[in-house]
Amino acid sequence: MSAVLRITNLVKDYRGLRPLRVELLSIAGGEHVAIVGLDQPGAEMLINLVTGASLPDSGEIQVFGRPTADIRDSADWLTVVDRFGIVTERAVLLDSLTALQNLALPFSLDIEPPSAEVRAAAIALATEVGLAESDLGRTVATFDGSVRMRLRLGRALALQPQVLLLEHATASVERSSVAAFAKTIRAVATRRRIAMLALTADAEFATDVAARVLTLTPATGRLAERRRRWFM
Repeated sequence: MSAVLRITNLVKDYRGLRPLRVELLSIAGGEHVAIVGLDQPGAEMLINLVTGASLPDSGEIQVFGRPTADIRDSADWLTVVDRFGIVTERAVLLDSLTALQNLALPFSLDIEPPSAEVRAAAIALATEVGLAESDLGRTVATFDGSVRMRLRLGRALALQPQVLLLEHATASVERSSVAAFAKTIRAVATRRRIAMLALTADAEFATDVAARVLTLTPATGRLAERRRRWFM
């Protein structure tokens, strides 16, 4: 299967401790990969590079077979970025609105109340990402980190992306909820047959959410595959 994302000899100075480097990364359609070893600023920059919001200082990033350097203008860029769903704490949730209204926003700005069609789409998303029916009418301000990240997952999936990008998705999730959250993400990505790249400092989450776990050596950009431990 052809690669939906390929990074070769990437170097990007983002005013961190050292430039961001990735020697080689290739992700096929439907493949689930996690990278351990990027801090939050580095992960944010890599997300921006992958989606074409920023360009590398050297090296090449190809998405869907096309170099990001070839993106012509803002309209062209929007057609690229719409093929990604991004799960990040940077994704704004409206605390004064209900969970249902937040999930309805990708479909329509007319959400007070949403139409029957938009409401049905929002409920379907809520069910898919494991939100309880009782949560739908509650305001977002009342939720813990786990529920808020499930909402962000739902929003990321709303427009049928081909690639799911996770940026330190468990940083605010309660430890007791991480395994269940990982299981939901992996099940959703598998069912939808979409590729996934998880950037995380959480090794347990990485193992639970992805079929291939890589560890980044920041100084060289080399990605080494972690060996899985199998228990009888």
